Amino acid sequence: MTEFEKMKQSCMNGWKTWNNDSVLSHVRMPEGVGFRLGIKEYKHNRLLEKALIGQKDEDGIVTPYAHAYDNSYTDLKVEWLENTIRVTTALDGDDLVILVKPEQQPMKCSSLIIYGETYWNKGGIAEKKGDILYLSKESNCIPVYMTSPHNGELFVRSKGPYLSADLSCAVGISTGRRRSLEEIEKVIEKQKKKWMDNKAKYGDLAEAYNAMQTCLAWDTIYNPQEDTPITTVSRIWNDNFGGYVLFCWDTYFASLMLGLDNKELAYCNALAITRTITDKGFVPNFSCQNSFKSYDRSQPPVGSMCALMLYKKYEEKWFLREMYSDLLRWNQWFIEHRVTQNGTLAWGSEAYEPITGHALEAEGVNDRQGAAYESGLDNSPMYDNIPFDKERNILFLEDVGLTGLYIEDCRCLSEIAEILGDHAKAEELSKRAEKMEEEMEHLWDENFGMYLNRRVDTGKFEYRISPFHFHALFSSKVDDSRVMRMLDEHFYNPKEFWGEYILPSIARNDPAFPDQEYWRGRIWAPMNFLVYLALGKHGCSKAKKDLVDKSVHLIMKEWLEKGHVHENYDPDTGEGCNSSRSDKFYHWGGLLSFIALMENGYFAGL
Repeated sequence: MTEFEKMKQSCMNGWKTWNNDSVLSHVRMPEGVGFRLGIKEYKHNRLLEKALIGQKDEDGIVTPYAHAYDNSYTDLKVEWLENTIRVTTALDGDDLVILVKPEQQPMKCSSLIIYGETYWNKGGIAEKKGDILYLSKESNCIPVYMTSPHNGELFVRSKGPYLSADLSCAVGISTGRRRSLEEIEKVIEKQKKKWMDNKAKYGDLAEAYNAMQTCLAWDTIYNPQEDTPITTVSRIWNDNFGGYVLFCWDTYFASLMLGLDNKELAYCNALAITRTITDKGFVPNFSCQNSFKSYDRSQPPVGSMCALMLYKKYEEKWFLREMYSDLLRWNQWFIEHRVTQNGTLAWGSEAYEPITGHALEAEGVNDRQGAAYESGLDNSPMYDNIPFDKERNILFLEDVGLTGLYIEDCRCLSEIAEILGDHAKAEELSKRAEKMEEEMEHLWDENFGMYLNRRVDTGKFEYRISPFHFHALFSSKVDDSRVMRMLDEHFYNPKEFWGEYILPSIARNDPAFPDQEYWRGRIWAPMNFLVYLALGKHGCSKAKKDLVDKSVHLIMKEWLEKGHVHENYDPDTGEGCNSSRSDKFYHWGGLLSFIALMENGYFAGL
């Protein structure tokens, strides 16, 4: 068994919240048996059977407060119709305890339903005997008890066994042995204190850390196809894809954030997304169940960057060895498939024969939109009306953002090669980075004071700028005078990127900025994160600190108000909820906290 398999198996034990279908379900791993909480209300004779953070309000509003990575403590509130319940959970050794407290009830109190379930076709059994649920897998049998009497509710849509109790007062649930409410509360208080002490380690950033951790932990689920935990962008996105979905750069960033204090989940995610690599040699834009993935395009090459940062945190060479060959193939694929005639890089999309007939196998494939998808900036104005070269499968656009990221990919991969003793490859990658840095210099516009995208077909610069243009700072050849111009004339320019909330995904004076739809002006945490790293290459300490302070200010706004960690935010108001295209619990929003934790020394950079 490899080091990775040993590590993975060690973390896949005990009670987890890894069933995607509801944050009110708890699964015993590796057995795959567990239970799910629901509510039966009588005014409308309706059942709440599923709860997801960020779902439509009519389906129930879930407000998360806490989730320790090891599941030792969780806390959330559910509001549905006239019901409000607070659900806290804690671990006591191998046992799980839950306290369900009604905070608001309709005229006739609702019933709490505890569904016994088995998951992922693992072959367990759930059965009810009297007022006890039994969850069995082979010789292991786990009893589930309630502190309240079973109220005998019969009208519940369920093909399996369940318990039910009046929600007129608090209901305690315990596994392993029967416990009183007082015993359950003591266990919860003990684990809550442990969770609060851990959070307090981050000082003034304690709540910023909590926002990041809670979002990552609730978005972590089990992937039965690969037998591994994965941290997905959100459970709602998984629902939309019919099971689960991993996006490329999203998952690498999740692994990095998890790496702050959960090595096991960090490694699991970094390896999970890297192992989706296609036969052609690129990590796809997305990959989901039944090996369905984007065979036409990749996404920003940030894998080696994240792998190296995790190595510097934990110094385990076996992890780098697991990643190395695939990261090399990916780097080589970019140089073979995305180089323009001028030696810089462009986004692209390859033609391929559909495999399943799914609509996504046709949408944008081998055209301008597919290339925009590869950038990760799906509808960015930068790619509006840019012609697509079907012979080379790339946009007619030399891209500063991609070229800068590729330089960093080469540098990080070169350092990884040195660590692993592959000195010849390290030198080759270093020279490749230097060559790309030389080509990047041709994209400087002296009048505008910025490195710009340039049309391959006309040779003209494009003046639509985004935070990706600051990726030029990943190049060591950018001299101090140019760095200062980029900061003074663009970063701190209130007509472009500066403001109370930063960084907008397109300059404020761009004609598309008023659209405020997705990448047409909204603020995205990965942009702030990558600009933060790029600024660090040139010692831009003031700009870094300003970016950090404003990023924390942004994420705290809706986290403290609503428990939201958004996919993207309004650059004028700092709101996330004012757009229907901003998932309310999208893990990479936590990057706004992560750069603050990095800036304050809790995680070393590159």
